[in-house]
Amino acid sequence: MDCFHEGPNFLVIDPDECIDCTLCEPECPVEAIYSEDELPPGQEQFLELNAELSQDWPVITEMKDPPEDADEWREVKDKLQYLER
Repeated sequence: MDCFHEGPNFLVIDPDECIDCTLCEPECPVEAIYSEDELPPGQEQFLELNAELSQDWPVITEMKDPPEDADEWREVKDKLQYLER
């Protein structure tokens, strides 16, 4: 699948490439992936953000290990302020 794109410190899903198979949802270690139909209230801005950034960032073609500081970020709220474009 060519729907995952990687930025400096963020992953996005290209909504045009995603086939809505939901296979990635249970694989996400922080439960941050939702189908468009089940998007939690307050998360709507991520639909547009994913569409925008997936046009600029490279496709991830293979699974990678999580960043070394992933556990430190797991419970941090409002991470969008740290997004590097």
